[in-house]
Amino acid sequence: MVSPWYFHCNMSHDPTKKVTVTTKVAKKAIFVVLLVAAVAVVVPVLDRSRTDGPLPGPGSTGAATGLERRLASYATDVVADARYRPPDRAEREALAEGVALYVDGEHERAARRLAEVDFGVRIVRDTPRGGDAPGRRYAEIADRTDETRRGWGRVYVDLDTAPRYSVQVPHPVADAYTDRLGAGVLRGAPGGVLVIAGAHRRAGEGNAADVAHRRDTVFHAVTAELVDRGFPGIQVHGYADSSVPGRDVVVSTGAGDRARPQARTLAGALDDDGFRVCRAWEEKCPLEGRNNTQGKLAAAEGVPFLHIEVSRAVRGDTARTARAVAAMATAVREWGARTGN
Repeated sequence: MVSPWYFHCNMSHDPTKKVTVTTKVAKKAIFVVLLVAAVAVVVPVLDRSRTDGPLPGPGSTGAATGLERRLASYATDVVADARYRPPDRAEREALAEGVALYVDGEHERAARRLAEVDFGVRIVRDTPRGGDAPGRRYAEIADRTDETRRGWGRVYVDLDTAPRYSVQVPHPVADAYTDRLGAGVLRGAPGGVLVIAGAHRRAGEGNAADVAHRRDTVFHAVTAELVDRGFPGIQVHGYADSSVPGRDVVVSTGAGDRARPQARTLAGALDDDGFRVCRAWEEKCPLEGRNNTQGKLAAAEGVPFLHIEVSRAVRGDTARTARAVAAMATAVREWGARTGN
């Protein structure tokens, strides 16, 4: 099935009666008002912890593709409002095994395994920018119930090229517009499996929903299955401009160094396009991702891993985002061109 891209108070009034409010009641009322105001201020500030200022619109340069629109809608309409319920081990295993079966071509078995936890598969087709050629097909693996109920995320599998790498988006809301980065890499480098988180990193108790730093999540279980298959991974993040002043992108190989050739390719392509790059293997960079959970697993298994941080200024500009994504896709395509990654 091809899915379209859509996606009185009861109070008597006596004007002759004088109403007296005690000092104690007045203080309570003031406290409640201040508390509500504080919450109203703090919540959006927390949601913008890694961004600078209000989020802009999609920009005026270039129309979004179907895949980009679908992921943007998912981030704003689902992830931003999702609650988070930590999955138990059986649920994590069912989802990870279901995705693995699908990647391996066992589509019917995958569907049965995924159905055990109310996940399903939908075939969606991208709409390419300019031109009449049909877009690529992807299998969208997602919660069949209300996606805001558990916040376990989605997976997209390229159906037109054999899967061989993963692109990971752990913070699609906290790191605004990283869904664009993920969609762009998936479109620009055939053979990808995109794994995107389903809730804000602060949606759960403590850091339960911060999937880049937890092992007990669906996100990690799925990426671990892909690491088991030797799939290299690129994980995209975003930072406030003030966090790394004077730089547009931080390129790192995380806890390992197997992706050093691709890191150099990426940094060089970004340099050539006018981006200011911090190379974590040459200098000390903030946000190198050396403690990233998926990166540490990849390093332990000898699998290449790229940890990419992109500034708020770049992510908020559609044209610059497209150029940064093109550089990432250039590096990722090397994984398909070389034997043994």
